[in-house]
Amino acid sequence: MSSRLHAIYQVRSDAKSIEARAQAIAVEQSVEMPLSAIADDFVRREIVGRVEAVAEKEQGLFEVRISLAAETVGSDPGQLINMLFGNTSLHDDVTLHDVVLPGELIKCFGGPHHGLQGLRRRVGAPARALTCSALKPQGLPAARLAELALRFAQGGVDYIKDDHGLADQAYSPFRERVEAVAAALRAAPAGGRAVRYVPSLAGDLDTMRGQIAAAGDAGVDTVMIAPMIAGLSNFHRLVREHPAVAFLAHPTMAGAARIAPPFLLGTLFRLLGADAVVFPNYGGRFGYSPDTCRALARAALNERDGLRPSVPVPAGGMTTDRVPEMLDFYGADVMLLIGGALLDARERLTEATAAFVAKVHDFKYG
Repeated sequence: MSSRLHAIYQVRSDAKSIEARAQAIAVEQSVEMPLSAIADDFVRREIVGRVEAVAEKEQGLFEVRISLAAETVGSDPGQLINMLFGNTSLHDDVTLHDVVLPGELIKCFGGPHHGLQGLRRRVGAPARALTCSALKPQGLPAARLAELALRFAQGGVDYIKDDHGLADQAYSPFRERVEAVAAALRAAPAGGRAVRYVPSLAGDLDTMRGQIAAAGDAGVDTVMIAPMIAGLSNFHRLVREHPAVAFLAHPTMAGAARIAPPFLLGTLFRLLGADAVVFPNYGGRFGYSPDTCRALARAALNERDGLRPSVPVPAGGMTTDRVPEMLDFYGADVMLLIGGALLDARERLTEATAAFVAKVHDFKYG
């Protein structure tokens, strides 16, 4: 056994204690018991975590690189995150910053089936940035949500997704909502342009399987899922079981653990099959910095490891007046998601959507 994954942590510590702290993390994340109690040579040689490097980033903050046997992961995404950060996530002085995976694990998890180019092809947009909006608020009946979807489509948007709060509630059951929205979009006079509806999956694994089947019956081939709610293993299973379906990953609950967003959203969600990843853009309702957003987008798009690139989807309180700024910041390989700011136009929703779409289509990149 020689293949190992390398977990990179950021640890708050004083210089005198960091070596012992790093060793404690290596043991905790591998065998979680006193090394003196391990008599098996194979376990001591291969399974016990190894401290590979410790470097001071700034006063009181250290980067610690620990290698773990890839075989401890098997082929399960849940076990992967357990090995990387399970018990150590309970210590508030440690953040999981990044991971370097061996080729066999990357091949095992596989990444997106469609990715950037696949989502471009679905809406006939080979080079420009993509556009997206959201059906909200929850509480509306299916017919009202379908009316909103029609008006978005008439404005020329590429993707129309459910708000992540829409599930299978009595006021808007999943199947009824999907059928109503899909029918509205089929009737939309969109000038021959494709528009895709992206319903939000919710529930246990079998329920989500049924929802994907119901979406397929309605002609819908793109869905949204919240991997941290559904479970990483369930998310990955659905991706592998439905290769014709594109998956948009939503970040809800992704801030509940101390895992760096570029790794969790940009790298791990992509590795497990996200064709696009929604994340909070800087300057919106959440606290991500421009550096974090740039690193996250790069992680989603980079060509390393032979994975298809995922589409970065900056969101969270964005407005149409920020479209030029965002396109200048992210470039054309992006999907801009503006929801509430368009819905605030109310009876002028179609006109507001058309203005948003025009800004994206007409933008001149430097």
